[in-house]
Amino acid sequence: MNENNLMQQVLAIFSIFMVVFYLGVGCYLAFFFPPTYLGKPVQVIMGSTFIFYGLYRAYRTYVKIVEVFFTKDDKQ
Repeated sequence: MNENNLMQQVLAIFSIFMVVFYLGVGCYLAFFFPPTYLGKPVQVIMGSTFIFYGLYRAYRTYVKIVEVFFTKDDKQ
């Protein structure tokens, strides 16, 4: 296996964890974080930003996983 391909696979797996992190933080901020220090509108704006970025990153991660794991490598 090519070392570069192995590194791309590791980064693709790491991206899955980052997607879960962004979606989790976004949901926590938007729905569950007690409005003590931040106002509720600020929490919803920040939470929705994290959620939308998590969805964008999920799409990019899906494309990368399909590219790295499920395409034939003609270089070998």
